[in-house]
Amino acid sequence: MPSGEKTIYLSFDDGPIPELTPWVLDQLKAYNAKASFFCVGENVKNHQQIYQRILREGHSIGNHSENHLNGWKTENKPYYRNIRKCADRINSPLFRPPYGKLKPAQMLLLSRYYKIVMWDVLSGDFDPTISNQQCLDNVLENMVDGSIVVFHDNIKSKEKLHFVLPKVLEQGKRLGYHFENLSCLTSELERRKTA
Repeated sequence: MPSGEKTIYLSFDDGPIPELTPWVLDQLKAYNAKASFFCVGENVKNHQQIYQRILREGHSIGNHSENHLNGWKTENKPYYRNIRKCADRINSPLFRPPYGKLKPAQMLLLSRYYKIVMWDVLSGDFDPTISNQQCLDNVLENMVDGSIVVFHDNIKSKEKLHFVLPKVLEQGKRLGYHFENLSCLTSELERRKTA
């Protein structure tokens, strides 16, 4: 993302879930921070109130497929259908492939309809082989102005996220960063469509 404004773009993949997403939203609210949530369609269906809260509190949303499919392991047509099903629940031009894995043909087709959003800082909050401190260091040592940081609001990331997120928000604030959502990418895509 463009730099020069001391902005960090936090993102959360896989939710919403009641065990973690409301806590994430509380943390963001406490620091007046905005973020982007790449939601799994079946979780949106099952936890509509949490999804509505994400929208109500000014965060941006993106499609993360209906069932968290790995593009490398899924034939193209079923993959597109799965994303389309998620799009019936989530109205967003942003898409992040689960696991960050897309085949070239999938990327080519999807980029006609979506802004594909990856990241430059992977927290590793899902990785059982790293400690909470390593996860935190991973973020703080690699986060720079304009970074897109990926966390996960899923069960396996819960312990690390509880340790890391408040510290990232506190440190970022202390260093003069502000945390924004990716709505600027939505605007950019809308401009491209009307041009």
